[in-house]
Order: sequence, then C-alpha cells, then structure tokens
Amino acid sequence: MNAVEEYHQDEAGQNLAQKLADEEAGIGRRVKGPLRFLIPGIAVVWSLFQLSIASWLILDTIFIRAIHLAFALTIVFLNFPFFKERHFGLGFLSAKRRIPVLDFMVATVACVSALYIMLDYTGITQRYGLPIGRDIVFGMTLTILLLEGARRVIGPALPVIAICFIGYSFLGPYMPDLIAFKGTSLSRFVGQMTMSSEGIYGIPLDVSATIVFLFVLFGAMLDKAGGGKYFIRLSLSLLGGFKGGPAKAAIMGSGLTGMVSGSSIANIVTTGTFTIPMMKKVGYPATKAAAVEVAASTDGQLAPPIMGAAAFIIAEYVNVPYIEVVKAAAVPAFASYAALFYISHIEASKLGIQGLPRKELPPFMETLLSGVHFLIPLLMLLYELIVKRHSPELSAFNAIWVMALIMVIQEPFKAWRNKQPLVPAFRQSIVNIFSALASGGRNMVSVALATAAAGIIVGVVALGLGGLITQVIDVLSMGNIFLMLVITALASLIIGMGLPTTATYIVMASLTAPAIVMIGGANDFIVPLMSAHLFCFYFGILADDTPPVGLAAYAAAAIAKSPPIATGIQGFMYDIRTAILPFMFIFNADLILHNITSWPQGILIFSMACFGNFAFASATQGWFIAKNRFYEVPLFLGVTFMLMRPDAVAPLLGIPHDQRYWVYPMGMALFGLLFLMQRPRMPVQNSMTAKEAFGNKL
Repeated sequence: MNAVEEYHQDEAGQNLAQKLADEEAGIGRRVKGPLRFLIPGIAVVWSLFQLSIASWLILDTIFIRAIHLAFALTIVFLNFPFFKERHFGLGFLSAKRRIPVLDFMVATVACVSALYIMLDYTGITQRYGLPIGRDIVFGMTLTILLLEGARRVIGPALPVIAICFIGYSFLGPYMPDLIAFKGTSLSRFVGQMTMSSEGIYGIPLDVSATIVFLFVLFGAMLDKAGGGKYFIRLSLSLLGGFKGGPAKAAIMGSGLTGMVSGSSIANIVTTGTFTIPMMKKVGYPATKAAAVEVAASTDGQLAPPIMGAAAFIIAEYVNVPYIEVVKAAAVPAFASYAALFYISHIEASKLGIQGLPRKELPPFMETLLSGVHFLIPLLMLLYELIVKRHSPELSAFNAIWVMALIMVIQEPFKAWRNKQPLVPAFRQSIVNIFSALASGGRNMVSVALATAAAGIIVGVVALGLGGLITQVIDVLSMGNIFLMLVITALASLIIGMGLPTTATYIVMASLTAPAIVMIGGANDFIVPLMSAHLFCFYFGILADDTPPVGLAAYAAAAIAKSPPIATGIQGFMYDIRTAILPFMFIFNADLILHNITSWPQGILIFSMACFGNFAFASATQGWFIAKNRFYEVPLFLGVTFMLMRPDAVAPLLGIPHDQRYWVYPMGMALFGLLFLMQRPRMPVQNSMTAKEAFGNKL
C-alpha cells in the first residue's frame, strides 16, 4: 500500500485535537433540529457583507466596524455556552445541542449595543465627550458583553487583563506614587471606549473588519477545496525521500498552510494528523514528531502574507504600506523556517533516520499537476500584493473570486473525468462554497472579539497611561535597553499563554513598542519602530508553544500520544532559534531590510541570517555533523553573532561600518573550521531505513 495512504490515527488523541481545532475555528455548539442552520446562516451573511464592502458597498468606517462587531457578538452568544461543562446543576448554561432562550436574548442585546454607535451616529457625534444616560447604559452594556463574549470564545485571560486596566483607569489616583495616574470619570471612559474610534472601535477592529476577514475567508475556501491536503502531498512528494523526509515535508506543508490559515492549532490539525504518524513510523520519537509539527505550525504565523492577522495591524500602527511589513518580516521568517529544516536534518542524523523510498512516495509531477489549480489564487494574491501593489483588501477580494471560480469548476470537472453526473457535482460545488463562507465567518469570531477587547486596553493607554507605562518600564529596566527587551520578551510569553497571538501583539505593542523606541533613543541607539513592533509580535507567537499552557503543544501531543508538557518543552527548544531573531533585528536593522533596496544585498543578508541561525541551532541542539564538544559551543555562538551582527563585530576588527559585510567571510570561515573539526567524528551511518521502519506495510 502507498505510504501516503498508510497511517493510523489514535481516536482519543484525534478527538482532543479536533476539539481544540473546533474551539479555534469558532465551533462551540452543534445544534440539532431546524436551528442548526441559524449560526452557519448568520456566518454566511457576515461573509457576504464583508465581500460587499470590499467590492461595491460603501459605508462609513465606523459603521463597518460596528456591523462587524455585531455579527461577531451575535454568533458568539448563540454558538458558545456560558460554561463549557455542566456546573451547579445549571444545564441550560452549558447546553451544546440547543440554543437557550437566555442566549438568544443576550445575543440580541449585544448586537444592538454594538450597533448603537451607528443607530445614533448623528447624535453621538454632536455630543462627543458629553454622553447622556442612554449612551452610558449602552456603552457599559457593550463593554460587559464584549468581555463576556471574549471569555466564552478566547478564555478568561484577555477579559481579566482588560478588567485590570479598566479598574486602574478609575483607581489610578489612589495607587502608589510610582504608578499613580490621574484617573478618569465614567463619562470620559464611555466616550473613549464606545463613542469614538480610540477604544473598542479602534484600529485593531478596523483591520479585522476590512482586511483580516478576507484573508481568513480565503484560507477557509482554500482548505474547503482541499488545498491543505494538497500542500502536504506536494511536500511529501518533494521532500519525503531526503533524510528525515516526513519531518521536512511536515515543515514545508505546515509553512504553506500557515501562510494562509494564520492559526497554529488549525494548522496542526490540518497537517499534523497526517505528518505526525508518518514521522513516528520512520523512527522519530512521539515527543519529537509532535514538537516538529508544533514548531512548524506555530512559525506559520510568522510567514507573510497573513502572519496571524498581525501584519495588517502592524502596517496601521507603524503607518506604512502593508508591503513594507512583508518586506521587513521576510528575512527573519524564512530564515527561521530554513533553520527548522536544518534542525529536522540534525534530529534525523542523531537518530539515524533515512527518508522514505522514492517508489513509495507520490510522483512529484503528477502530484503537482493534480492540484496546480490551488496555486492559481495564491499566485494571484501575491501578484496583486507585490507586483500591482494593490491594497490588501482588494488583493484578497480578487484572490477570493478566483478561488470561488475554481471551487465551482472543480467538482464538475472531477465528475466529468470520472464519467459521473454533472448536476450533483455542481450542487456539491455550491454547497462547498457556502460551507467555506460559513467557516470563514466562524473562524473570524475569535479574531474580531480579540481585537475589540484588546481595543479596551489600547483605549485605556490612550487616556494618558502611555507616558506613565514608559516611565515604569524605564525604572524596571534601569534604562538598560537589553534588560528592557528581556522584560518585554518574558511579558509577551507570559501574557501570550492565555491570549490569541493577535491580541498578545496588540497588548504588548501598545504597552512596550513606544517604550523600546524611546529608551533606545535615550541610550543613543535608534530602534526602528518596525523592529519594536515585530519584536512584540515574535514573542507573542512563541507563546503558542511555551509550557505549561501552549495549546498548540496539547493539540500535537494528542495526535502523537506524547506528554503535552514534554512536547511543549521540546517544541520550545526547537523554537529557540526563532527567539534570537528579534534580539538580532532590534540591533541590526539590516535583518528587516530597513533602508535596504538592493536585491543582491538583501539576498546576501538573508543567506547569512540562515547560516547564522544554523550555527545557533547546532549550538542549542548539541550537534553539527557530529556531537558537539563543550568547547565548540562558544564557537558556534561566535559564528551566529558574526553572521547576524556584522555591525557589532566590524568595529572590534577596525572595519568601517560601510564595509561591515566583510565580517561575513570570517564567520563562514569559522563555520567551515568547525566542519573540519567535527568531520573525523562523523558517525558511521547504520541508519534505519524507512522500509525497515514501515516493514511489509509498504
């Protein structure tokens, strides 16, 4: 039997992983009876509304944000019960097969509260800053229900943090001198949060409403059409024959899927259910197989064009075109993935694992052609973004209609080729499109509520806390930029354990990005604002596989039947090579291509960043071409520093700054010396072949 078809699932693990994926995808209740169409129907209408405002429907931006939030709140209260499990004998608060009347009522109130700013827009603009009683009632109702909705779909962490900020905004005058704040009144709070574009209806929600939804919908359509499975088969056909082939195929497949899915858990369930069993069968221990998938799926959010929805918010905060964010993120993201390929090769060398026999792999050309139509909308998207320089929303919209056209044609074409009736196939195509529209809406619930709830924190900071936070961080770091970065990184990891990555980025960027730039300037060191925002974003991503929470690790461990904590620790060890990149590009802006306009120069920087990351991976994994000796680890770290920070090494060698790239040959020479030092110790290959690992099943 073909190796691609021969793999088994552990049912309990699969169920747990799918449960986590359902929560990530916005599936809380599976309603029975006629009402089962209600939630998908609302999600479809939401998707159609978002497609309308991207094409022909012109509305005020506040109206768009309000309607976007109203859809999200309606779905969350209809779709997610108050409790996930039964408590206190109150079964109706945890009902999963029906929608209680109470939730219908709450959903209606939440929807009206979100739309209030639109329904009374003229009156609100005329009394801006002087809310009347009705404004305060609707404003506080929206705030409370937004936090409750976020708790249901995301968990308690973000609402608790938001409540702490709200409490601080009122109790600031009573705080110790170091953190004392002049405070705010209820009228000013409501005016800021629910009657302006500086709070709940702020930039994060705007990006969610105008850009992110379309990219998430595009990813849902691609997945519904079978694009995720195609990427895995294509990756396996291309890389499965190399040493540790299934792991490399998992990395490539997860990277391709993650570029458009923007969700690490969804990525793991899409690709990991296939790749993890394959890795285990060729000899990877369960923990390492799961950890490879965790690292690959988590880092999928680093790769343009979506970057877990944060790329678009970064563009708004930094006030640059979206393509500039893609440019800045490209070198670190792809260098990180290159290093993960390298780590998978190291692990295969340690374990003596070879690739799958070529005859047992799907033929590359046949596999490529079988799904080449999936590449058309992707190429269309990249062409629109990079070549035509169209806005992200227009680019995504054009890619969506191309994807929809392909979905209409795909099933009838299969039926025609197999000599089956065309009408049922065409009907199935329409069902698939509507199913994708429903999935797109459901997938967006968590993003919409995360950005809206994070807007509360942003709004409180805008009330006057920004300067105070910078002072507090300055005191804690004692004005030391290095210590301040470490504090920011640790805070991002801790906060990110309980928040979605987009919300983590919004919170940390609001609190620390301006402080990084300001404290850097106070130390006569210029930190580009883009670097500061990417720094916060990277460590928010890494929180996804940071123990003890790391939901991505739990999802992968469920599939691999490995211990979740051990999987998270191993995944984090793999991701350490990503953790050094933010520290490097803060001090060496070349790594984000800041003021770099030459292609050869950019390619040189990328190549050296890859080799620098390889050296760091060898230092942390204890292996290059043989097991490291203790005195070789500092040399690997030296190679890393020389290839990633030539600007810091050049002055030590008396090399002018404009000639700093001469440090690169020196770093590569040291890397080559390490190769020669380890070559006599290379282990004799006595490896387990994939044929032996699979036995006669192949």
